Amino acid sequence: MRTGDAVSLLQLPAYGNARPWVRTAVLRPELGSLVAAALLFIFFSIASSGAMLEVPTIARVLDIAWPYGIIAVAVGLLMISGEFDLSAGVMVGTAGALLGVMATEWGMNLWAAVFLSLLVCLALGLWNGVLVVWTGLPSFVITLGTFFGLRGANVALSKYFTGDALIENIDDAGGYHSLHTIVATVFGTAPSDFRVSLIWWAAFILIATWILWRTKIGNWIFASGGDRDAARAVGVPVNGTKIGLFMLTAGAAWFVGVSSAIRYTSVQAGQGVGQEFFYIIAAVVGGCRMAGGYGSAVGPAIGALIWGIAFVGIPHAGWNSDWRWAFLGVLLLVATLINHVVGERVRTARSG
Repeated sequence: MRTGDAVSLLQLPAYGNARPWVRTAVLRPELGSLVAAALLFIFFSIASSGAMLEVPTIARVLDIAWPYGIIAVAVGLLMISGEFDLSAGVMVGTAGALLGVMATEWGMNLWAAVFLSLLVCLALGLWNGVLVVWTGLPSFVITLGTFFGLRGANVALSKYFTGDALIENIDDAGGYHSLHTIVATVFGTAPSDFRVSLIWWAAFILIATWILWRTKIGNWIFASGGDRDAARAVGVPVNGTKIGLFMLTAGAAWFVGVSSAIRYTSVQAGQGVGQEFFYIIAAVVGGCRMAGGYGSAVGPAIGALIWGIAFVGIPHAGWNSDWRWAFLGVLLLVATLINHVVGERVRTARSG
């Protein structure tokens, strides 16, 4: 049985007489976030006198959500395995800065720059993963160190090669138009335009969900975050699984960094700093337990969508935009409490 599947076997009193599919649906990790997203959208639609229902507004919500959502899905899988990555945000800037320097200062074709920046980001993910499993130190500490290291390196190297923390004119490099077609194409006419990035986001969610629930790698991810000693005893490659997930998170950050650089034709070396908390919050809101062993790939994506709804909905409702941060804090607290209750029930079911 899959480690994370114990939750589907819970026999809670409230659903004891419900049909099996109803009981299973109620206990899905992402159900709470899905209901919250729907209620939040309805609330802001009413508060904004229907402005949230307009196509340009929906396009804006999705445009804000997708970069958070792609990385949040990877972070969610990492959290299911029992680890964190606080360097995911700054790595977005690393990917973009590397691309910008190689294309504008070194005269490199963008396709080559994209490939080399991917290798660097994957190497950084490998670094995080190896240090975590080799030292046994909390991933919070390891990735926080990587965060500060990259934050300084991004700015210092950008200024060294370009004289500024802002790298511009990426669209002058060879290969720009073909890359733009792949990662930044627009469907529709502004402001009712949708980015091709949404398709990439949906594809990433589907692939991650398939891996998590239909492959042995998914079993390994759940087992690594559940009882790692028991997992090792039955042959689960816990260390390799965790390292792979750190690299996946780095790869997701690379994609967002490169896509943003191609879209805006410029890169700010400090891009992504501070956003690592949004990814974790989206994963927690989406039902991923901070202690590991429970969660989904869909939940973090919905968590990112909730942030997009709030980010756009609050000003559309005529409220002070500062309330976004208060909303985020309350959302995190409520989601953590709910996940704690669910986690206790899962443990009770397993021990019973």
